[in-house]
Amino acid sequence: MNATSEEPSSRPLREVRDGTVRALAEAGVPDPEVDADLLLGHVLGLSRGGVHARVVVGGELSATDAAALDALVARRARREPLQHLTGRAAFRSLELAVGPGVFVPRPETELLAQLAIDALRAAAGPEPIGVDLGSGSGAIALSMATEVPHARVWAVENSPEAFPWTRRNVDEVGAPNLELVFGDLAEALGDLEGRVSVVASNPPYIPDDAIPRDPEVRLHDPEHALYGGPDGLDVVRILSRRALELLHPGGALMVEHGEAQSEAIAAVLSADGWHAIAHHRDLTGRDRVTTARR
Repeated sequence: MNATSEEPSSRPLREVRDGTVRALAEAGVPDPEVDADLLLGHVLGLSRGGVHARVVVGGELSATDAAALDALVARRARREPLQHLTGRAAFRSLELAVGPGVFVPRPETELLAQLAIDALRAAAGPEPIGVDLGSGSGAIALSMATEVPHARVWAVENSPEAFPWTRRNVDEVGAPNLELVFGDLAEALGDLEGRVSVVASNPPYIPDDAIPRDPEVRLHDPEHALYGGPDGLDVVRILSRRALELLHPGGALMVEHGEAQSEAIAAVLSADGWHAIAHHRDLTGRDRVTTARR
């Protein structure tokens, strides 16, 4: 019987996972174990827990799936965002479609969404109105619409690159109480002026010269969703004035921002006449959202 040098048709999943973790760690990926599990899950159609279960029972990875995984790992090692590789981003209870041209929603933005949801639930009236200005993937607007189903929600986005992603997510989630508008947040929704209960926004707030360290952000997130002028607050200033026009008296504004911008944003809002200005910290203890009342 002749010996053969052919590669095995499958490999132990534990071995593949361990090798993937090592490769991602060597490339400087921040959470190599999480990313390894999610990439394997993407290839196999499993949750992260499903991957772990398959490893425990001694599962194997076919040569075809291994080749698909290798290609994804090589791209992730070059610091392409994980969400671009899987095409999905988790946000609260949602799974959103994302890719080049749209900002990938971050876990810390869930604080902004929660504050908006709480304010919308507390609003008077049978159909309070919530607005997400600069909606991107639609994460905030869709969270409001799905978690406060008696509310009416509008999502506004003006990027030709991002808007198809917003539209896709709105269509996929299928919230009947959400309307999507392509337009500039500085002037959109004129027919809602004085009627809105909640305005939420995660605007671009990075100063122009503060280039992000992470390659995933620096190289892959769209610049229009990152940079907000010399001090990062150009869009915040526009947002403050527009929200005053949209909100009814007592209506709430909530804005996400960088941890060092709370004082500057409070000054902008105070100068514009906002009341009850407050700052809210994310799970890492950093100031992340500022809220105010009209």
